[in-house]
Amino acid sequence: MKNKITNKKFVYLISPNKIKSIFFYKDLEKIFKTKKISFFQLRLKKNTFKEKLIIGKKVKKICKKYNVKFIVNDDPFLAKKLNSDGCHLGQKDMNISHARKILGNKIIGITCHNSISLVKKAQINNANYIAIGAFNNSKTKKVKFKSSIKLLKSVKKITNLPVVAIGGINNINYKNLLLNKANFLAISGYIWKNKKYKPLEAINSLK
Repeated sequence: MKNKITNKKFVYLISPNKIKSIFFYKDLEKIFKTKKISFFQLRLKKNTFKEKLIIGKKVKKICKKYNVKFIVNDDPFLAKKLNSDGCHLGQKDMNISHARKILGNKIIGITCHNSISLVKKAQINNANYIAIGAFNNSKTKKVKFKSSIKLLKSVKKITNLPVVAIGGINNINYKNLLLNKANFLAISGYIWKNKKYKPLEAINSLK
């Protein structure tokens, strides 16, 4: 195994569950300036469609400025309305083929938990990337599915799709996932709910 991280833009940044303050947008710009972010996912569970549209338009503008792919969580209709770069689907969301009819050739990613069979299904359905996890306990949501480095290695053997590792990723555990060929690391709580670091400091701790 090469002891080197080749992907400099390895962070798949997920939004906090609530975006209320204008400081969020300022923090987002500072984070994007580090050039470590490939994707930004807007993940708002409790806002109305209209509120998500307003927030999404602001976020999209910042993503475009810093050449970060803008992904909408759960909702292909919102993704289409915002003309985002793509949509991320959970296993309980709309299926990929239906989402593809709405979004055309946009990016569609899917959560595969810790299941090889879901990875194979995602491949058959022409997903653009797969998310595997959780590798650690998470501050963002309760962990139902536990993943391991062993599973990550197995997944990398059966697919060429980019793999996004998810779940409780921080400055202590992130490197091992990259060294074992995770393409991107989905990070949220470590950036937005960190009691020790401000968002920019948190991202800078991921060398």
